[in-house]
Amino acid sequence: MFHEYRDEITHLKQNDAHFEKIFNEHNELDQRIKNAESGIELLSNQEIDVLKKQKLKLKDEVHAMIIAYKKSNG
Repeated sequence: MFHEYRDEITHLKQNDAHFEKIFNEHNELDQRIKNAESGIELLSNQEIDVLKKQKLKLKDEVHAMIIAYKKSNG
């Protein structure tokens, strides 16, 4: 996710606990969705859709934090 912002993500993960938390939550949701879609974890389509919405919300928040960091650090 956001490979073009590797440096910014590394900095934010090391210096912003909230960023690190939501970044990790996004990755955990991504793995759960992959597991469900491959049959490793049994979830209904509705449950998978809820996870996807949560993941997208976190991705939007992560992106907003990256952009704000870039603006403030030129």
